[in-house]
Amino acid sequence: MHKVIIVDDESWAIRGIRNAFDWEKNGFEIIGQFTSAYNAWDAILTEKPDLVFTDIRMPDISGLDLMQRAKAHELDTEFVVISGYAEFKYAQEALRYGALNYFLKPLDVDLADSFIAELAKHFSIRSAARNQLLLDALTSPNEEEIKRYLPLPEGADECYYQVLSIDFEGDNLDFRKLLSLEGKPVATIEVEAGTNKKLIVLMTEHKACLVWDELVLKNTGMNTVGISSVSSQLTHMSKLIKEADLSSSQAFLDEGARVVHYEPKVQLVKPCIDEIHRIIQGNQLGDMDAYINGLQAYFKDQQLGMSEVVYLWNQAVGILVNAYAEELKDMEMDFLNYSEIKERFEHFESLCSFLHDVLVSIKQGNNRSLHEGDILSCFNKMVAYIDGHYEQKLYLKDLSAQFYINQVYCCQLFKKYLSKTFSEYVSELRIKKARELLKKTDLSIEEIAIQTGYVEYYYFNKVFKKHCGITPSKFRKNS
Repeated sequence: MHKVIIVDDESWAIRGIRNAFDWEKNGFEIIGQFTSAYNAWDAILTEKPDLVFTDIRMPDISGLDLMQRAKAHELDTEFVVISGYAEFKYAQEALRYGALNYFLKPLDVDLADSFIAELAKHFSIRSAARNQLLLDALTSPNEEEIKRYLPLPEGADECYYQVLSIDFEGDNLDFRKLLSLEGKPVATIEVEAGTNKKLIVLMTEHKACLVWDELVLKNTGMNTVGISSVSSQLTHMSKLIKEADLSSSQAFLDEGARVVHYEPKVQLVKPCIDEIHRIIQGNQLGDMDAYINGLQAYFKDQQLGMSEVVYLWNQAVGILVNAYAEELKDMEMDFLNYSEIKERFEHFESLCSFLHDVLVSIKQGNNRSLHEGDILSCFNKMVAYIDGHYEQKLYLKDLSAQFYINQVYCCQLFKKYLSKTFSEYVSELRIKKARELLKKTDLSIEEIAIQTGYVEYYYFNKVFKKHCGITPSKFRKNS
């Protein structure tokens, strides 16, 4: 909700402003109303509202004075001026100081609905732009860039940082209350990371405030909370974000609401790696069914997470490609990070299924059940489907079943006929469309991410930068 303060030395005028608009429906919350401009300024300085409705002429401090003070303190607060004076110079001066609009008392109620809708759109665009800048800054290696958004608490010599990655349902959740932060000397910065995903950066002088014995999810709308380690180094911010995101990715292995602290256990994956090495080196492919089935049970029993999935996948890829380089050259056996794994596989079971199909393909020597012409026809239909549905979640396993082609053979077909992997084809299609939308529309970057198939803006940023060399916001600026 966008926070609003109303200031007017006449109480009837405050009531008129308060009653003229459907605040809540349009995403606004009135957090204060003052007949004293002095008291209003104290509240503005403390609460840092998004919007202030103010009279222009008041005793001692005018509306223009409030605007000047806010600008001098570099507050990101916008103003709407409402005055009983129709003189053009007042309106001209208010707009010169940066007011969003200037109205005469009493407010014209016939204009109220359209104006509040315009305000809502303005703040939506502003929030999206601010969020994108914040996301770019926090994932930047530039310490000065990060400091612009995460200054030290006033009077503090040192600050400790921790990041929470929260997958949630619903809107307008008060995360400070839900995380039991009320009363603690912990500052927070919220960053939209996806349609229903937030990154919460916690900052405090006292490291003990970031030690969580237990974080209770009590019908709060939060599904998974990933908690990073703690660091006093701003340059570790990108690492903390990655840790929190890895932890919240636990849903990839185990659906359901839970709190996951970052705790890598890659050493526990070694027996799984040793076993696949034994199967391959000893040509014991008959043991693969038991191995794949045992993988899921082992990961569940040991409470392993996304870090371990990444380690397992990349080690398995290395072993398989080393042993069967020719057979696997077109099977999309690439080293992946955790975001790429989540994009490519729906869940851990799907990943295990793909490994199983790869091993079956090796064992059977790539025998085909369909004639080449039939397979090519099915493949062309699949590609056409992808071209028309790139904005949807696309998993190779589902598409393979839908178009009656083994998913391992699908990988080979993409390389043979399109000279790229399935993942590369989908990503290039999406990023091409994203570039067009960034150039030709004024849609927010978050909206463009969703329209091109990325529900997590954080991941969209990374993919776009990988393809284009710069972030979406910088691409748009350069365009």
